[in-house]
Order: sequence, then structure tokens, then C-alpha cells
Amino acid sequence: MVIMVLDHARVFLNYGMFFSEPTNMETTTSILFFTRWITHFCAPVFVFLAGTSAFLYGSKKESKKDVSLFLFTRGLWLILLEVTLMNFGWFFDIGFSLTVFQVIFAIGFSMVCLAGFIYLPNKILLVLGIILVAGHNFLDPVTFNGSGVKDILWYLLHQQNYVNSSGGVFYFYYPVIPWVGLMILGYLFGGFYVKGYDQAKRKKALLWIGVSSIALFILLRAINIYGDLVPWSEQKDSLFTLMSFFNTTKYPPSLLFLLMTIGPSLLFLYFTENIKNKITDALVVFGRVPLFFYVVHIYLIHLLALLGAAFSGLLWTNLAITAEGFFAGTLASYGFNLVVVYISWIVVVLFLFPFCSKYNQYKTNNRSKWWLSYL
Repeated sequence: MVIMVLDHARVFLNYGMFFSEPTNMETTTSILFFTRWITHFCAPVFVFLAGTSAFLYGSKKESKKDVSLFLFTRGLWLILLEVTLMNFGWFFDIGFSLTVFQVIFAIGFSMVCLAGFIYLPNKILLVLGIILVAGHNFLDPVTFNGSGVKDILWYLLHQQNYVNSSGGVFYFYYPVIPWVGLMILGYLFGGFYVKGYDQAKRKKALLWIGVSSIALFILLRAINIYGDLVPWSEQKDSLFTLMSFFNTTKYPPSLLFLLMTIGPSLLFLYFTENIKNKITDALVVFGRVPLFFYVVHIYLIHLLALLGAAFSGLLWTNLAITAEGFFAGTLASYGFNLVVVYISWIVVVLFLFPFCSKYNQYKTNNRSKWWLSYL
């Protein structure tokens, strides 16, 4: 959650805003690249753990029907939240001329799918999850460029693209096939965390899966045949060649992208499971109120960008980003260096902590209020 703020601070405050690509080997710097790269871990871990949370929620219920209904309704709620509150937070466009389907949409859609999948046996679920995550790159050559029903369906499922219509522009930023598979795997992963599960066995599984994922990533990436749309290549020096090696595809997340991010994340869980101090306690607070944190931090960073625009001599209305402005790249020359980005990141995280702490206490003290489970 905390690292995610860094990425969004970069998006809103760094030079070029939405319109620059920090992983472009031709234009990036090593610091900018790794500032972006480290935040790649956020979305896959977010989706994976959403599946884990769904499993743990279900382990406390007697009826799968209740769990399925919760996943279905919460998924629809997240989809609605994405196209309304979150879309406005990203763009401040009261006309909603641009609707972007991002990570909250992907989580919501995956939850709706999971609502049906939980009735399947775990072995079939495991096979399905692996097929969606590991096999979807076979679909990479299939592309569409129109705005018909089949085109839109494909953009939703596997190809990042947008549709321009009389009702506005609809940008399918997070094609869902691999995200659905990842949530399924996260759901099954929840079995390691049910009450009474042996900690030693869990840590052994974390170590084995984490190391195996990293090893498979290195092997597949090295041979450069399958697993990512863009192969790595030799660059101007060894550092940039290494950057190219780690520069995997996020939209949609390739097999290699997910191996690269989930593997180390599981190792992180392995090494930190028994660590408890003030820092981990603070991080747990953020982790217990992820949706609240996500919504509020987007609005806060966008407001900081408004202040930055005023400081730069721009009108605040320049940061109300319409579809026309987004695709014209009118703010491509706006922004600050990475020092400002990192300072803003720290300020936002520290500012949000007391609010998240208070909200976490409220949720803890009001468990009987059903609607809090949707927030």
C-alpha cells in the first residue's frame, strides 16, 4: 500500500505526468526506472491478497452461498466505485468524458468471477488459475482495433485499448484475464492462513513457491521465448541491459511480470512473518483499511498536483483532465523532479496514517455493521 503511493505521486507530480513512460529504455534513467519498477509489486499483491482475504472470509462462514453473494455484490460495488468516485479522483472531470477501468475494476470483476468459481473443487480451481496466469500470453498475437462488441470484449479481456464513443472515451487499462487467474491463486493461497494451520508448513510453502517462481522467471526471461510480449535486449551498458531484463509487461500482466512480483513477495512474507515492531504495526494499519487508503490517497495526491500546477504558474483547471486533454498530452511538459516526488510520497503517507488508524479502530469496534465489510 505504501509503495503504491510512490507510484501515484510520480504519476501526478513527476515530469510528464500520465504522458511519459519511465520504463522506456530510450528515455528513462536508472533512478526513474527503478522508482517505477519497485511499484510494480503493488497491483499483483493487491489482487492476490484480495483473493486470500476472500478465502479467509469464507472460512468463517458456514455457507458458500453467503460467500458467493458477498463476493458478487462487493465486486459490483467496486466496479461502480471505479467508474464514479475513483474516476473523478483521477481526473477531476465533472463531465466524465474519460472513463478508465483500472485496478479497482479488475479486482471487482475478478471478485464477480470468483463468486461462481468458489463452487469448483480446489484442484480444478488451481488448474484454472494456472492456465489463466501462465497461458494467457499465447493470446498476445490476437489484437483488435475497432469499436464493435467483439473489439470491446477483447479489450476488456486481454488487450489494453480504448473506445471513443458518443458517450465519452472508455479506456480498458487493466485487461482482466490474468487478474482473474491471479485472484483465484490468491484465494487458494488463503488455505495457508486458516486458523490452526501449522506455521512451519506455511513458511516452507512460502519459501518453495517464492524461490520456484523467481527461478522460473529467470529461466523463461533468459531464453526470451515465451512469457512476455516484449523480449529483453542488450542495451548501452550492463545496468540498462539488466533494466531491460526486468522490464516486463504489466498491461495485461504477463506471466513473467507475475512471477517477478509474486515470487519475491512470498519470500518477503517468509522472512517477515515473525517480525513485529512499530514499523510493522504501522504498515498493518494501512493493510487493514486498503480501500479507504486507496480512495483517499488518490484525491490527496491529485490535490497536491493542483498546488504544484499553481506553483508552476498553471491554472488549476489544467489538472481537471478531460479525454481531449488526456490524449492530446497537454500536461506532458508539467511536473517536478523525483526529489519532489519522494518528499510528497512521505508527506502523504504520514498525513494519512492517523486517519487510517482512526478508521481501523472504528471498523474494529463496529464489526456488526455489515456495510463496513464493503469499505
